[in-house]
Amino acid sequence: MNETKDEHTSTQHRCGYVALVGAPNAGKSTFMNTVLGTKISIVTPKPQTTRRRILGVYSADAVQIIFMDTPGLIEPRYVLQESMVNSAIKAIREADVCIVLLDAERSSLHRPLFPEGLLDLFRQSGRPVLAVLNKIDLVHDKSNLLPLMDAIRTMYPFKAIIPISALTGDAMDTVLNEVESLLPFGPPLYPQDELSDQPERFFVSEIIREKIFEQFRQEVPYATEVYITEFSEDEGKDYIAAEIVVERESQRRILIGAKGQSIRNIGIAARTDIEEFLGRPVYLDLHVRIRDRWRDDRNWVRRLGYTD
Repeated sequence: MNETKDEHTSTQHRCGYVALVGAPNAGKSTFMNTVLGTKISIVTPKPQTTRRRILGVYSADAVQIIFMDTPGLIEPRYVLQESMVNSAIKAIREADVCIVLLDAERSSLHRPLFPEGLLDLFRQSGRPVLAVLNKIDLVHDKSNLLPLMDAIRTMYPFKAIIPISALTGDAMDTVLNEVESLLPFGPPLYPQDELSDQPERFFVSEIIREKIFEQFRQEVPYATEVYITEFSEDEGKDYIAAEIVVERESQRRILIGAKGQSIRNIGIAARTDIEEFLGRPVYLDLHVRIRDRWRDDRNWVRRLGYTD
């Protein structure tokens, strides 16, 4: 009996989920954005910018890799961080392959290389794991990489240890080739032109949150969350209303600024990126609301779209 087209494709084509995990600021979001050739995950110099597991779909002729960008693994101090860590743990358990990213510039033999408990999670999952030493473009003495890689090799049976720069794209093809060889055979799960499963309003809220992280220091960005209250098209221009949630009145005053200048700056910067992302003009209406200690309120964390 002749194979059908779908049967033939499933035996020649590989497809699967790949979890991107590691400490905060290891470059997980930059890695995924570089692979996809477009900005799916927001990126800032501040740790813990990524709060949710974000899917990014890479499609080629013989493979579809569904990356899961996850929050950095930390010791959680409140309910929101518990949700962030749990989303990373869930990704490890659901993935076909795991990639752990390390910051090559900051990694040292004199302190732990991996977040506590991560290697145990890999052992429990039984999934193949690649160790990726990122940011090698920032390492001045490349000879330091060899002892670092030797130490990593003794800690876990990684399928490969690969030095890369996600920012410049150096050696990214090597990682993709390794991942492809480890994925199961099967047909693609997403259309070839689909890059993510998230709706437009999710990316809009993330862009606004990115601008807050870029423009404010210390605690303010971490105490904020953004959700879209209205998203509609009006006379050829999208109308987007968003609420920025904070925990205290002092944070609200900082975000609004003198005579509303700070909130206007957020709106101007966000609107520019939103219009570029959507490919159409928008009117962006921002409001700041106080939700006392929302990060440690399980009901509010759930209401804002996070899961346990």
